[in-house]
Amino acid sequence: MASGDERHKNLEHNRFVLRSLSQGDLVEFKRGVYSHWGVYVGNEDIIHLAGEDNDGINANVQAQHVLTVSGHRFDKAKVCRANFWTIVGADPAYKNNTRDNKWSPFPPHQVVKNALEKVGKKGYSLLYENCEHFAKWCRYGKAKSDQVDTVVTGVAVGMAGALVLGLVSAFTKYWGNNNTEEEEEEEERRQEL
Repeated sequence: MASGDERHKNLEHNRFVLRSLSQGDLVEFKRGVYSHWGVYVGNEDIIHLAGEDNDGINANVQAQHVLTVSGHRFDKAKVCRANFWTIVGADPAYKNNTRDNKWSPFPPHQVVKNALEKVGKKGYSLLYENCEHFAKWCRYGKAKSDQVDTVVTGVAVGMAGALVLGLVSAFTKYWGNNNTEEEEEEEERRQEL
């Protein structure tokens, strides 16, 4: 939980961010270990994919929502319009259009139109259809999540590392002993003395 000084600092920071936003900008709300995302549409409003019982502030993630392909079966979240201050809480927010240097953003009016057309749509999947996927789709036409990509890459690297260690261990155990039978018997005799 943020201290009083930290909340005040975030409040001033967020006022500055809000003044800097233009229609169609992506807004990232830092929640600690993850970020919540939305699209700024003007008048201090954000359109975002939010949980009906949990807007993502406390990351109430359940196992069945992680592996769903579209999330429609669970109807965990829907696209909605909310005030910036309602979403940000005491956390810091950032204008985050960093993909503009790699992907071509739609014009601001098209980003807003994309977001508005999805208001009320239900569906959620942590891996394939989360708030970051939604926001980036609105701006770039690409449903991508750097947060998910980072976690998936980390898991893949960890699994590859474990596989390599397992193979090295197996190789060493089964083929690493080059002693002949006579050398092993001689070693055993020395140990007995």
